[in-house]
Amino acid sequence: YKVSEEGQPFVDQNFDSYGIEYTFDDDTKLYFDGRCMTGAKNIYSSHIHGTKASAIGSSGGDCGGPSLIYKGLAEAQDKQIWRSADHSDPYDNEWNDLIDAVIHDKPYNEVKRGVEASVVSSMGRMAAHTGQEITFEQMLNSDHEFAPNIDKIDYDSPAPLLPDAKGMYPQPEPGRKTREY
Repeated sequence: YKVSEEGQPFVDQNFDSYGIEYTFDDDTKLYFDGRCMTGAKNIYSSHIHGTKASAIGSSGGDCGGPSLIYKGLAEAQDKQIWRSADHSDPYDNEWNDLIDAVIHDKPYNEVKRGVEASVVSSMGRMAAHTGQEITFEQMLNSDHEFAPNIDKIDYDSPAPLLPDAKGMYPQPEPGRKTREY
């Protein structure tokens, strides 16, 4: 939405909805759809469809359980073949794994996975905001800064992205701009 219910222009640079297709080296596809619109049905879940089965990776939020697997593509109770039993918080689990590794002097390094996840999410955002296909290597080697000069900001610095004279921030224009703004 471009304006609030009160008629005030929104000043952020995010879309109301996103649709991103990720294609892996073996041509496997992951489709991401997300929306953040006031008044729309609040659905926040991850659904997985394969050629022989379907699943729900998280049914509420980033990691909300339960996770489920279904025979076939219908997410119907009588087709359910597996349901997760572990409803613990994965963020707590990661923390516990790190502490266990430190206490017991075991190797533990999540840097590669963390960097790759960050690059992939930035890649999706850049693809959505430019309307272009963006590869992992392009994103990894891109000189684009989502927050320009963030490394130079201190407490008294202005924000890295400033509004124009009308108070509006630059907005993405997919297909028209090859950079985010």
